[in-house]
Amino acid sequence: MAGHITLSGVRQEFWVRPESGTDRRSQRLFVALDDLDLDVKDGEILTLVGPSGCGKSTVLDLVAGLSHPAAGSVQIDGREIDAPGLDRGVVFQQYTLLPWKTALGNIEFALQAAGIKRGERRERAKRYLDLVGLTDFANRYPHELSGGMKQRVAIARSLSYEPEVLLMDEPYGALDAQTRERLQEELLEIWSRTGTTIIFITHDIEEAVYLGQRVAVMSARPGRIREVIDIDLDRGAATDARSTAEFARYRHRIWTLLRELSAVNTPAKEVEDVA
Repeated sequence: MAGHITLSGVRQEFWVRPESGTDRRSQRLFVALDDLDLDVKDGEILTLVGPSGCGKSTVLDLVAGLSHPAAGSVQIDGREIDAPGLDRGVVFQQYTLLPWKTALGNIEFALQAAGIKRGERRERAKRYLDLVGLTDFANRYPHELSGGMKQRVAIARSLSYEPEVLLMDEPYGALDAQTRERLQEELLEIWSRTGTTIIFITHDIEEAVYLGQRVAVMSARPGRIREVIDIDLDRGAATDARSTAEFARYRHRIWTLLRELSAVNTPAKEVEDVA
């Protein structure tokens, strides 16, 4: 099995422009992450929550290879991540589908970019559309699909080239509650079939508890992993796991922790002014 992600002693910082009205010759050093450690096991779903602006998406960018840490190590299966790769798929909140291509065509286009031979592209694209329950919508264009359907196409597209890791950045944030719950259930079904390692960022505590085998809670800036909580729920039971006492206890524990973290003042070293 593959897809073991390790972040060790990670620091990420950015130079940002000063606020209007200040000396524009100066710059501000913004520390997004500092001494962050996180271990994501092969084949697990790990959900990541934290106060607003704590650096959750920055973590995902590092694992995706879209940016590089200022210090520390980001690895997949013991190999340093230094660029995007086909071993990692990314699903964002925005669907990013090509409007001039059908649902099937969007997946085929991704497979072409991944170097999959023409004869295999159509068959594989159909297989992954079927996986997300959209076989009957293969020839629909994005404007003919609902928000939930568009996100399912985006998930199928990311899974089609069979990455070891799927990175999801608040993918259901723009959807209504009913569609969101349905897609959460479908994601768990897809994960049970594929065994793909998933890192799922969300600001929704209930979503984090329902999807995650473990929930990693981040501190306020500069972001660190404050606690990783093991989640033991029977999601296959006849009763919806969201309605159980165990679910409520996990939710309350994470809510309490986040409330405590949000009350903590941002450390003084978050920003340094440099002339």
